[in-house]
Amino acid sequence: MPFTHAQRPLYEVKANLFKGLAHPFRIRLLELLATADERSVAELQHETGLEASHLSQHLTVLRRHRLVDSERRASHVYYRLADPRVADLLTAARELLLGILAADGELLTDARALPALPDPPRGSRA
Repeated sequence: MPFTHAQRPLYEVKANLFKGLAHPFRIRLLELLATADERSVAELQHETGLEASHLSQHLTVLRRHRLVDSERRASHVYYRLADPRVADLLTAARELLLGILAADGELLTDARALPALPDPPRGSRA
């Protein structure tokens, strides 16, 4: 059953959310942000090895899709997840991925070797 004209904008917003997630470096950035209340641009650059211009482009996409928030303090910019449920989404995606890859032993081993996703800090953000 096709969706109605009134439903279309909601599906477009949802699709755009997934477009924001549709790059390996953006997923990694979100995983890094899920491990702390916030991280500076310098920390993110060090952790990812991205050039400053590429990191900036990815962070802009994540901000545009409301997945991260940023705050400038003096000469530094800090990023954090816009909503702690983003970490839950990453965890659910990782679990789904592991299930999908269960039939392929080599890829499953590689996936299990990805950096751990800690439990997101709860109650530290509104």
